[in-house]
Amino acid sequence: MKAEIRKLLGTDKVVIGAERVRKLLRKGELKQVLVASNCTPKVLSDISHYSSQAGTEVVQLDVPNEELGVYCKKPFNIMVLGIRA
Repeated sequence: MKAEIRKLLGTDKVVIGAERVRKLLRKGELKQVLVASNCTPKVLSDISHYSSQAGTEVVQLDVPNEELGVYCKKPFNIMVLGIRA
């Protein structure tokens, strides 16, 4: 999964952040959502709800949000990543 994320980071297919991911899920524009292992229950509940309505796959990663931020080369923690269709 990390190799796939790394490959997609250079394109416009990756969406970072729970709010942006929620908006795109409501529009049905995402094919997959990646969630950090320590994602808050509220955010996970919202993402799961919108994903089930949109028919989008949710993948729970085994890395915490701090490590996901570092892996994506961002100076902040990342809880949710969306991958556009």
